[in-house]
Amino acid sequence: MHLSGDKGQNGAISNMYYKYGKNEMELTETITKNDLPHTFEAHYHHKHIDNSMKCNFTTLSDDETRYAYEYEYKRINWVIPKPMSILFPSMDKKLAEKWLRQFKALSENYKSDT
Repeated sequence: MHLSGDKGQNGAISNMYYKYGKNEMELTETITKNDLPHTFEAHYHHKHIDNSMKCNFTTLSDDETRYAYEYEYKRINWVIPKPMSILFPSMDKKLAEKWLRQFKALSENYKSDT
């Protein structure tokens, strides 16, 4: 749900709602750089975690694009994730890889009307 700023542009703020299993999650996204189709950067706020994400898209051919991303957790304010992120740092990577696979499937199945 768009909250403020020019939708999709730098400084725009939106709430994002996710359901996974029986759980729900609300994130607030603030776009920090939108230079699509090349780059997209945003900050995400949750009541327990703040993180930023940078996405880069590189055209490889007419039907192939390389998607590279970087993310950084800036604040973890919850008892369980903090020690888990220290003891098992690969857990974050596995979750990000899962999201990447889901994004890949979505984008490959997307049909443009243009």
